[in-house]
Amino acid sequence: MKFSKENSRLSRNFRQIGIVLAAVFFVSACNDTTDPAPVTIVPTKIFRLDATNLTANQPMSPVAVVLHTSGDFWQIGQPVSVAIETLAEGGDNSQMLQSAMADNSVSTAGILLPGASASAFITSTNFSNLYLSAATMLVNTNDAFSGINRIAVDTLAVGETLAFNKAAYDAGTESNSEMSGTIPGPADGGEGFNSQRDDRDFLTLHSGVVTQDDGLATSVLNESHRFDNPVILVKITRVQ
Repeated sequence: MKFSKENSRLSRNFRQIGIVLAAVFFVSACNDTTDPAPVTIVPTKIFRLDATNLTANQPMSPVAVVLHTSGDFWQIGQPVSVAIETLAEGGDNSQMLQSAMADNSVSTAGILLPGASASAFITSTNFSNLYLSAATMLVNTNDAFSGINRIAVDTLAVGETLAFNKAAYDAGTESNSEMSGTIPGPADGGEGFNSQRDDRDFLTLHSGVVTQDDGLATSVLNESHRFDNPVILVKITRVQ
């Protein structure tokens, strides 16, 4: 009996020691004055681009959207870059998206059908000298494209929108023959980009297509593929 009482007393002592130690550790943790690692918040601008195809029967390639702090992607009267040639002849926007000028870039998803709209969000941490450019091909043509070039967005306020009705451009890199095998869109399913430049090799506004219904017997296009300017509506909205 005496042995049991002694064991009971030792057990109570160990429990009391455990409680004291736990309290010491708790107080020590509460008194830890080490500052947490600082959190750096980088101010970011977010823009939304909305593109609407205004044509009757000219599907458009996925829209390349690029934020940049310098440079132009094209100029009227000047030869276009290979990046724009690739987009204008085959709808491939990858080179424009990967341009050395790009601060950030994004592409809309899928073909932009006549009458349809597509949207994309793009961000930047640059707050000065910030421009937005966007481009898409009219795929039932040899080398027609449209879009916006070097639009200043650095002073755009949150909630503010800029809207542009844009005409079609002729890249001047491929003859507007409209012949079978030369147009990548559904009207033909022909060749896209070709590195050979067999046209005037400078950028102009597009004069429109001349179809088989206009008397061009070798054309794969018909009157449904004609287009009037503007061909695309582009809106830029700053959302943050």
